[in-house]
Amino acid sequence: MSALAIVPARWASTRLPGKPLAMIGERPMVEWVYRGAEAALGQAVVATDDQRIYDAVRAFGGRAVMTSPSHQSGTDRCAEALELLKAEGIDPEVVVNVQGDEPFVNAQNLRRLVAEFSDSEVAIATLVRYFAQGEDEANPNWPKVVVDLECNALLFSRSMIPYPRNAAYLKNYRRLKHIGVYAFRPPVLQQVSALMPTPLEQIEGLEQLRWLQNGYRIRTVRVEEEGLSVDTPQDLEWANRWAKERG
Repeated sequence: MSALAIVPARWASTRLPGKPLAMIGERPMVEWVYRGAEAALGQAVVATDDQRIYDAVRAFGGRAVMTSPSHQSGTDRCAEALELLKAEGIDPEVVVNVQGDEPFVNAQNLRRLVAEFSDSEVAIATLVRYFAQGEDEANPNWPKVVVDLECNALLFSRSMIPYPRNAAYLKNYRRLKHIGVYAFRPPVLQQVSALMPTPLEQIEGLEQLRWLQNGYRIRTVRVEEEGLSVDTPQDLEWANRWAKERG
């Protein structure tokens, strides 16, 4: 099954401006993401609205496309990039939205996500993992998800779901943390990008709720670990140490 990784990358960042070009070792972060995604799926492209990022990607030999600066989400940027690439004859069976701020791509996770599309009923898939013991499950920056018996998402929320009304049952239940990596069949990516915001999305600030409220199923794929997200100067220092230790 052919898959394409699209890496949305923008310059603006409240805590770390210019994040895609922040250096990790001798390479900018966007290069780490690009090369990891390309190695995992065979082909990758960076979708950006900034000439500096575009030029940097081209300089290391990567593929990049310029997209509109008006996009409100990475999903919308991926949808435009896909249209531009289709005009060049690139027509994958699955598109994976790879986070541009996670430099150490977990190739196995991406491949497992794509493999889920061997089920013809899967239109959208995303990664989840169990919360580890001691992690702050109440942290609103870590969205939670509850799923049905076939691992399709029922609800995403920044709140504690399920609410422990009958706490005795929690001993046999582990909450799931959502990892913001998505994969789509190309027609579905275009469809969800065209949807108007919905009340749940606006309340929670989670774009995937728009898709659920419009009747789309989201298949969850449980993995053991997630990649490091670089959001602050401290995260960047950690990433540099990690890269140095592994040569």
